[in-house]
Amino acid sequence: MTFDALAALRQAGNPVDLLTPEQRDVLSQLSEDEVAILNSVKQRLDAVSDAEVEGHSTAIKLA
Repeated sequence: MTFDALAALRQAGNPVDLLTPEQRDVLSQLSEDEVAILNSVKQRLDAVSDAEVEGHSTAIKLA
């Protein structure tokens, strides 16, 4: 079975369907290692974003 980079990115929550066909074409050519790196970076960014949003929510509740 061949590796489907777009499916792996999509499964990890990357909004690949919002990209242009040209951008999806580039991403579809990524290797498994490249996709793993992108997904790892996304997880770290999401973790920071979730913490930041939570902090903002707390600040808004106190104000």
